[in-house]
Amino acid sequence: MSDILIEGGTILNEGRRYEGYILTHGERIAALGEGPAPAELRDRHHGERIDAKGQWVLPGVIDDQVHFREPGLTYKADIHSESKAGVAGGVTSFMDMPNTKPPTTSEEELEWKFECAAETSVANYSFYFGATNDNLRTLTRIDPQRVCGVKLFMGSSTGNMLVDNERTLSAIFAESPVLIATHCESEPMIRAAIEEYKHRYGDQVTPAMHPLIRSAEACYRSSAHAVELADRYGAQLHVLHLSTARELSLFDARPLAEKKITSEVCVHHLWFSEEDYARKGNLIKWNPAVKSTADRDALRGGLLSGKVDMVATDHAPHTWEEKQRPYWECPSGGPLLQHSLVAMLELAAQGVLTPEQVVEKMCHAPATRFAIHGRGFLREGAYADIVIVDPKAPWSVARENILYKCGWSPFEGVKFRHRVTHTLINGQVVYRNGVVDDSFRGQALRFDR
Repeated sequence: MSDILIEGGTILNEGRRYEGYILTHGERIAALGEGPAPAELRDRHHGERIDAKGQWVLPGVIDDQVHFREPGLTYKADIHSESKAGVAGGVTSFMDMPNTKPPTTSEEELEWKFECAAETSVANYSFYFGATNDNLRTLTRIDPQRVCGVKLFMGSSTGNMLVDNERTLSAIFAESPVLIATHCESEPMIRAAIEEYKHRYGDQVTPAMHPLIRSAEACYRSSAHAVELADRYGAQLHVLHLSTARELSLFDARPLAEKKITSEVCVHHLWFSEEDYARKGNLIKWNPAVKSTADRDALRGGLLSGKVDMVATDHAPHTWEEKQRPYWECPSGGPLLQHSLVAMLELAAQGVLTPEQVVEKMCHAPATRFAIHGRGFLREGAYADIVIVDPKAPWSVARENILYKCGWSPFEGVKFRHRVTHTLINGQVVYRNGVVDDSFRGQALRFDR
């Protein structure tokens, strides 16, 4: 592994923007600074040099919410294919969810995933342990330095891992040794709405009715329940994929490092709104549902205010054929990982937030919240997980440049202004100008807990 000197780029890191250089040595960042690289450093360097003039240099994106579908659903996606797509989009680390077949609800299934990733993942990785109504004893034995968190479905989604026993919920919040990440939708409210809409409309239900069936009130009521439990037991809680304006009232804007209760929003809830169902239909059918324009705009405001702490994808591929089915038969979820960074930078170009805030919410905040060792920041001694972006290289999403195994994207046809040109992971160039080195293997994330 040769050292790499990145020169001439604009570094976006820890709220600052400056022209500078980064030198890697092995897996780590050996030096970085403002201005040109010192002459003595350049003279001593005999490895690769990357001229980043006119480009932005960022920390690697950390996505704490993906569904790579392995094991059991690999006709849709797998760890290798989706990590490869993520690397092409600047994602250097991911945390994968447990609702696979079989679900990751035992020590054996958790270990299997780590072994599979070690053999196949192009990016760095960790895995959630899935909570159920009857696996509390196993859950309390989780290694906090190895496992990113416990995934708790307080509303069922793909995989049917609903935890609805109140005594079990209380015990999980009281005893979990790691952060609890929750999917919050009120299951009784959603079941009642499903029965109502089936009775009233039968097979005529459309995707546009999805946010009415999986309503804003169902989200708020479940999120409020989770926050109340976390307050009661002093738990570390992270509420996934906020989708409503009202949920923002449950969170405060203190600095992230001071919080025990945090939240995130996903790219699709920031980009799409209910107006897009007419064009996109089931392609934007997610749980929780994409909701009103007012909700979308409030979530964007929550990022700026600090009530929303980070941005993720909930990357959840299904096949094109599955997404063409009628509403009741069509699964929820879609692929986003390859396009998350450029989509957020596009929102920055539109004035929704700044590029520095994109870095904060997609790189720094996940590293801070999950206490990831040595990643998420461009610092001397940190792992050299680095992304180079050309901010003036427009391109359009099309079938021929989509790397997801499912082969489609809800962003198909969208023209982005920014292009990822290089992705470095652990000091090695893994993606360069359209080509992924899919022989590279990432590392298991470690957590300073």
